[in-house]
Amino acid sequence: MMLLSYPLRATRRVLTVAVCLALLDTAHAGDSSNNAPTPQTLTPVVVTATMQDSPLTVVTDPRQPRQPVPASDGADFLKSIPGFSTIRKGGSNGDPLLRGMSGSRLNILVDGGMIAGGCPSRMDPPTAYIAPQLYDRVTIIKGPETVLYGPGNSAGVVLFDRDFERYTQPTLGGDASILFGSAGRNDQNLDLRAGDSTGYIGISANHTHSGDYKDGDGNRVHSQYDRWNADATVGWTPSDDTRVELTAGKGNGDAAYAFSSMDGAQFLRESAALKWTQEHLTTHWEKLEVQAYMNYADHVMDNYTLRQPDPDSMMPMPMAADVDRRTSGGRVAGTWRWDDALELQAGMDGSVSVHTSRSGGPPGSMMGYYKDQPRVRDARMQDIGAFAEGRWNFAPKERLVAGVRMDRAQTRGYTLSTASDDMDMGMSDMGGMSRMAMTPTTIAANRSDTLPSGFVRYEHDLTSSPTTFYAGVGHVERFPDYWELFGQHVEGTLDSFRALQPERTTQLDVGMQYHDERIKAWASVYAGVVNDFILMHYPATSMGIGYATNVQARIAGGEAGASYAITDHWKTDITLAYAWGENRTEGRPLPQMPPLDTRIGLTYEAAQWSAGALWRLATAQHRVADGEGNIVGQDLGPSGGFGVFSLNGAYRIDRRFTLTAGIDNLFNKTYAEHVNAAAAGLAGYVNTTRVNEPGRTLWIKLNAKL
Repeated sequence: MMLLSYPLRATRRVLTVAVCLALLDTAHAGDSSNNAPTPQTLTPVVVTATMQDSPLTVVTDPRQPRQPVPASDGADFLKSIPGFSTIRKGGSNGDPLLRGMSGSRLNILVDGGMIAGGCPSRMDPPTAYIAPQLYDRVTIIKGPETVLYGPGNSAGVVLFDRDFERYTQPTLGGDASILFGSAGRNDQNLDLRAGDSTGYIGISANHTHSGDYKDGDGNRVHSQYDRWNADATVGWTPSDDTRVELTAGKGNGDAAYAFSSMDGAQFLRESAALKWTQEHLTTHWEKLEVQAYMNYADHVMDNYTLRQPDPDSMMPMPMAADVDRRTSGGRVAGTWRWDDALELQAGMDGSVSVHTSRSGGPPGSMMGYYKDQPRVRDARMQDIGAFAEGRWNFAPKERLVAGVRMDRAQTRGYTLSTASDDMDMGMSDMGGMSRMAMTPTTIAANRSDTLPSGFVRYEHDLTSSPTTFYAGVGHVERFPDYWELFGQHVEGTLDSFRALQPERTTQLDVGMQYHDERIKAWASVYAGVVNDFILMHYPATSMGIGYATNVQARIAGGEAGASYAITDHWKTDITLAYAWGENRTEGRPLPQMPPLDTRIGLTYEAAQWSAGALWRLATAQHRVADGEGNIVGQDLGPSGGFGVFSLNGAYRIDRRFTLTAGIDNLFNKTYAEHVNAAAAGLAGYVNTTRVNEPGRTLWIKLNAKL
């Protein structure tokens, strides 16, 4: 505890001082500037969603102020976008779902690279290692409607990207912010950039902290967290057409969990990437992009750093498990363009990921100090794929977008049990303690598959109005991921390893977009068939063993939104999202499907300030499959609907400073999301069926343009 908390406290102090100095310097510069530019229009707090940039694509700025309280991690950020839900586990590190689909069905890339967590019980999803405020742009592509960003993205793709361009003259700038809120919430963010025509450098860092929050009934939820991230980027731009970029980063933290008998005591991230971009190579060869990356995650879970071991539980003594996963990969892609009629992107990408584990306890424990134990490799996963995606403008208002992809996926398991009962000893609630240590006989085995994917979409712009209609069909095949083959909720036997088939999704997407001076509206609906859908079956008791099977499924749903400028100052927004799934094999609903979710916003905007309200409504969900779920959680029975009302405001102090504030859950509603993890019966806490959401939450944030 002492070894981990000291660097966290030191980093927090250093970052706080740095942000404060940056804010003071900004204030001084703002006061002394005689040639200050004209103040820009205030950006109000985002309460519903960003307009789709193009069919099935949402592009948004993660630094924009938004409600609920600005996000602590990637999943926290995504849940504010229609179609997304988050499985809450505590105060942080929730697991994102898009259209009711989670895990590797939702591909998440960070600056073009893949980062994968290592916890068998999914304590550390990829978004746990992402600080959204440190990125310039988040892009969401829904459904199997692109082949450019890796394999298996049946639900969609999320891209967290930083944007660096060649400077035309010596430049120094950046952003800084400080946030304070209920439950001891405090964040510090700093992004500094400098460069000239020959190159650039960027340094970004953040720290976020919160204590245990309280639900609407005043019950404390085991949910505290503390984390930091720091990244540096160096770029060389010898010409307008050439860019070489090196990025390196590191982060760490801890998080308490209300859903488990263990907490996350460490979330160490180490990242590095090298990119080369060359533009205008020939008349039609527009761009060449080459990238190599490495992302390493080292996750420790224990029951003694953020809590005291419960002598009446299944884990009465201090215990720890340490898992890590190193993912290395690369990508080569070219872009060709023939006037405005045809554009083609083609290339190859690939990744290899190695997972290891070890277990023990604190120093001096009967099990031995976990850091003194050797790491044991239990899985190796790799994929290599080739892709091509094109856009053909065959008429002034009509175009076709299509793509094909072929992947070769391979996995090797090193600690597979040879017996169907695998002697798991009922340790399913141990938060990821290695099965390897409890299985007397293990064996290594390989499996591989060739997986085709593709899509075609027709888009048409109306001549009579600013409206675009589109319809597309996509097919994607997804190889079983680490959690479905080796995770906490599966058998981990040789037979199950060989039997689980790749998931095959074929989906139709139809939608429209409308955009004029006062009205912006969009709608996107989908319907699909999923052959060999991978379904998780949870044990009936804590002493049982879960397993994964393939079933035949149907899915459907959609999202819609509209924004209407009532006057020059008043604007209203509304969004809706719904997901539906059916398990045709068993004749019951697919589990972990969120109910109809509606957000209604009303905003008043003036030149220097804005005020807004958000009313979020979720209906009851009665379509459940008790005992079944995904790699994160299971259905816990029907859930009731709820409504939550929140207020926000923003004030531009001057051209550099903006102050935003909000009250989330104004009426202190006690509620829990339907898609949720089961709350663990923790000593000293009130036990609930699901992990409840925070009660009334106040927050205030100061942001500065440096």
